Amino acid sequence: MRIVLDTNDIVSGLLDDWSAPAQVLDLCLSGYVDLVLDGRILAEYREVLRRPRLKLDPRAVDQLLDAMRYAIHVVGIPLPFKLPDPDDQPFLECAVAGGVDALVTRNTKHFRLREGKLEIPILSPRQFLNRLAGG
Repeated sequence: MRIVLDTNDIVSGLLDDWSAPAQVLDLCLSGYVDLVLDGRILAEYREVLRRPRLKLDPRAVDQLLDAMRYAIHVVGIPLPFKLPDPDDQPFLECAVAGGVDALVTRNTKHFRLREGKLEIPILSPRQFLNRLAGG
């Protein structure tokens, strides 16, 4: 199974080991789920995870970013429409380019489009875990 994982869920996963985002991140790091990203997403991960106000362990951040080299790297495909938040655009473009099974984000409303534009499920981490479990 292939997914694109929103930055906010990586942060949440690092801040709370027992959260649904942490479980999704663990599935990606274990190789059970393939993480798909492009250069823009990786740059955002780097920038956000290194923000001092998050107080994340720099060694843990470096290890996580190093593990990202095992992700599936694609080149995002520009789409013929724009999302309300331009910062979300790379995630959707990468999802299309990578042929993912889901774009996983707690901000599902940011990715809502008129029906019929794309067939990529936009799922919260909990929804993704439920789908993965067959529920």
